Amino acid sequence: MKILITGGTGFLGRHLVWQLARDGHEVLFTGRNADVARSIVLAAEKPVEFVPLEHGSKHAGVQLQACSTGADVLVHSAALTSPWGSQFAFQNANVASTSEVLAACHANAIPCLINISSPSIYFNFCDQLGIREDIALPSGVNEYARSKQEAERLVMAAAIPLRVILRPRAIFGPWDNALLPRLLRLLRYGRLPLLRGGRALLDMTYVDNVVHAVKLSIKLAPSNGTEVFNISNGEPIAAADLFAKMAEQFGIPLQTVNRPYFVADLFARLLECAAKFRPQWEPPFTRYSLATLAYSQTLDLSRAREVLGYSPIVTLDEGIDRTAQWWKQQGLQA
Repeated sequence: MKILITGGTGFLGRHLVWQLARDGHEVLFTGRNADVARSIVLAAEKPVEFVPLEHGSKHAGVQLQACSTGADVLVHSAALTSPWGSQFAFQNANVASTSEVLAACHANAIPCLINISSPSIYFNFCDQLGIREDIALPSGVNEYARSKQEAERLVMAAAIPLRVILRPRAIFGPWDNALLPRLLRLLRYGRLPLLRGGRALLDMTYVDNVVHAVKLSIKLAPSNGTEVFNISNGEPIAAADLFAKMAEQFGIPLQTVNRPYFVADLFARLLECAAKFRPQWEPPFTRYSLATLAYSQTLDLSRAREVLGYSPIVTLDEGIDRTAQWWKQQGLQA
């Protein structure tokens, strides 16, 4: 198959490029960073092709239509993933990019679109256990969640034979430049504050499991609607236990202290207010990022198991170990 991957220079994107090419597919990938792209091409076991493209730019739509000619599958993983940012930045990166992808699919009659979304669209500042794909969605807790909801609505309305939306929770692994650095920054804090006793149950997803879900999605038969699947490791873990595992694997001394959630939330509100007057500054934590560690959020994987045949291929413990080993091999500071 000929597969085009948007956001191929990102964390998930590079793993998709490498593993789909390894499986024998003809892989093209887009991205903004030519230097990163060169390293991805060099590290690939089989030939892959890079097409420089910045979503939301003047000619992005035309460029995407040109390079997607003859594609059998388009995997849309390009996105701005952050707990903080402007409405324009998220709309441009997450909504405009999806519009460009859909236009390319229609122009070239691409029969299969796989859109990487996020369970952040479920989040509502409360404990949520066993979330199913069909629950009523809140309005969106931040600009990121709102933009991903809007992108999903565009995909659901598209006239493409096979449309798949994957909602992987907290992706981590080698080359992670979003979740892992933030967690390590918390661990290095000294006396790590545990919110609500550190009892919140968290779902995480090792990156190879997301790639596995993409591979399974490609094999689905066309349907009349959009297929939506939760994806995770299926091993919810208490926040305090997760911190302990990571501290052990990364060799970081861990000291914890219980802190009232309402105090931390108030501090986060103050930081967010300050950040509004400093547009280029991201607060060290936000109400959303704190709440994801204070409230339980676990996903029901029944539909992914039954329809996709999905089952995680890498356990949580093995994923953390692999990530820590890679981190140390790169000579990075934990």
